[in-house]
Amino acid sequence: MIVTVTMNAALDRILTVPNFHRGQRHRASEKLTLAGGKGIIVARALKRLGIPVVATGFVGGRNGRRILEELSEEAVLNDLVRIGDESRTSTAVIDPTTGDYTEIIEWGPLVSPEEIDILREKIDYLSRGAEMVVFARSLPGGVDAGLYADLIRELNRGGTATVLDTEGEPLRLGVEAEPTLVTPNQLEAESVVGQEFSDEEDFVLALDTFTEMGARNVIVKHERGIFAHLRGEKERSRPMRLRVESPAVDVVSPVGAGSALLAAFIAARSEKVPPEEALRRAVAAGTASTLVVGSGQFEPREASRLVADVQVHELASVPAEH
Repeated sequence: MIVTVTMNAALDRILTVPNFHRGQRHRASEKLTLAGGKGIIVARALKRLGIPVVATGFVGGRNGRRILEELSEEAVLNDLVRIGDESRTSTAVIDPTTGDYTEIIEWGPLVSPEEIDILREKIDYLSRGAEMVVFARSLPGGVDAGLYADLIRELNRGGTATVLDTEGEPLRLGVEAEPTLVTPNQLEAESVVGQEFSDEEDFVLALDTFTEMGARNVIVKHERGIFAHLRGEKERSRPMRLRVESPAVDVVSPVGAGSALLAAFIAARSEKVPPEEALRRAVAAGTASTLVVGSGQFEPREASRLVADVQVHELASVPAEH
């Protein structure tokens, strides 16, 4: 079983608006409401891939009740902590005529120390039967930036694998706690490394930086694919550093592509698929998710079809670990 943790759950509203222009009145041609927050989106994608998963985190207020209803309708198993403040909403406007999208994201709720303690206990309980715990995206108000790092260290002591997908100070502190896998996007990686990336060498620098900080495995996502540093399964085996390129497709919506990619990689590794093939499946799933509107709602068959078009290139060799 995989546990996904969404500290800052959201009610996602996705509007399709042809010929969208700022400052004008429009009518949406389509609308979709889903439970959101990256951990929940990862859980949705894992379920579509047939992997047992339970989502936990914080929800509150009317939006929180709607989030729980949406998860129930999708049959996504969850064990969320109810809080006193209101969960946020997130709105994405997609223009199908240009492929552009605009996101409006509210600040998250305030969470009390008592509510944080309840979640800590829940994660401890759920992790006892879990293969992996995924910590995804932003922290809500009132939460210390080092919370992810503290939780990762606790799980490391218990031997549970951890994944960290966040940004800013929680990312920097979390990486130092030595998660099993860290998966920033390009902008998030640039903020940690301290420079913009313009070529392959910059991405390799990012892989080196994150591994030196403490991450055991690293996947850096960008618009055209990923760069990855993955340790071998056997002790003293040589790590792999790879560039993986996405197939060319006509993108409908990029919202949630990173979550689908992460879910597919976790699913493949859970099934003991070799690392290179797991990355192929991950990038194919991320690409497939851009063909539909709805975060984490890609078609697994379409992802399987795209695997053959994913290009994998090995980067400079890495010395074997001692």
